[in-house]
Amino acid sequence: MTSALLQSSLHSLPLLSRGKVRENYAVGADRLLMVATDRISAFDVIMVEPIPGKGEILTRMARFWFGLLHDVVPNHLLPDDPESVVAADEREQVRGRAMVVKRLKPLPVEAVVRGYLAGSGWKDYQATGAVCGVKLPAGLKLASRLPEPIFTPATKAELGAHDENISFSQMAATVGTEVALQVHDASLALYQRAADYAAARGMLIADTKFEFGLDEHGVVTLMDEVLTPDSSRFWPADTWAEGASPPSFDKQFLRDWLESVPGWNKQAPAPTLPADIIAKTAERYREALQRLTA
Repeated sequence: MTSALLQSSLHSLPLLSRGKVRENYAVGADRLLMVATDRISAFDVIMVEPIPGKGEILTRMARFWFGLLHDVVPNHLLPDDPESVVAADEREQVRGRAMVVKRLKPLPVEAVVRGYLAGSGWKDYQATGAVCGVKLPAGLKLASRLPEPIFTPATKAELGAHDENISFSQMAATVGTEVALQVHDASLALYQRAADYAAARGMLIADTKFEFGLDEHGVVTLMDEVLTPDSSRFWPADTWAEGASPPSFDKQFLRDWLESVPGWNKQAPAPTLPADIIAKTAERYREALQRLTA
């Protein structure tokens, strides 16, 4: 892994946007260069300190899953070498952490699929007996496997704002019923294929979120990242049991630490991350990569 990259600074391409982790540059009119930095966010707040190597791990995992799932739904990944579209003095910034992708019209929703009760879904279930309006059987516990995976869309909030869960009908009103149905079906199919693959390697995918866009022909296309520790909750199958939250290979470790910080109200600025928290977070990301893609 190279040294940490908190923010890219490319002069050869126009910068289009900076997200919580990724920065998008225009490559002509129809392509983007997506650079995954080592920034990390939790509770929609970007931490001040980076996680060294994180951007490379995210990129390697995303490339792996785009390849494995390419026949489920089209995706935006292109074969172009990221180092070929930047100036020579910028190659180190993109090496191993960037992808050249199709430029799409992003859909303003996140497609969340849940296979187990965890996180906000567990809190929702305790309060209402449902998750994001999807009624579930009584008697489920923390980390229970759901009778079948459920689709729970959310709004895609602006940087610094919080995503909000919405109903399928609200999603359909936003993107159109036909597109909403395609996203629903694609998301569940992607999750099932990935969950089966992960289970064969001793890993459970508790939940994940996908993002989609429309290409120039209006085709629903998988975009951004897919099934990384930033967007998914990974559990080791051998320690999973109903009633307890298993150790996870994702940012839940960081969230748990932040929850323990006295007085932090989950608003910027974030608490300073101790060196051991940074190291242990990086270790979990590396183990997720190794377990799922080795």
